[in-house]
Amino acid sequence: MLQAEVKLRVRYAEVDRMGYVYYGNYAMYYEVARRAIMDKLGLSYVKFEEEGYFLPIAKMEVQYIKPALYDEVLTVKIKLVRYSSVRLEFEYEIFNGQGELINKGYTLQVFIDGKTRKPRPGPDYFIELLDKYSKAEQN
Repeated sequence: MLQAEVKLRVRYAEVDRMGYVYYGNYAMYYEVARRAIMDKLGLSYVKFEEEGYFLPIAKMEVQYIKPALYDEVLTVKIKLVRYSSVRLEFEYEIFNGQGELINKGYTLQVFIDGKTRKPRPGPDYFIELLDKYSKAEQN
């Protein structure tokens, strides 16, 4: 299935008083990884929005295994695990500088209409691109 990987250095503004990455920042790290998926596909969220599509998060799960620390270089891996015309499901793994798994996560995004804010199928070209990518991965 479609996968990507990004490296991030933990900034001082992202840590708490203990020097640990504040728990809420993991959602931001997941978003950076989703952007890497879009880049890999040669697409952008901006184009979706201009066409009247939005992709809000409908569900997010996070498992904190070990803390990420200030100035550490993290590797965020993302995998598209399921998709349909109306939803995208991603899994994430974050590794610290020593290669240890420190965080796992999951998000569900749904396509909604930019005006009505109601669910709608995503653009045909996007689903076709995912189908093409999935078939290529299977061969």
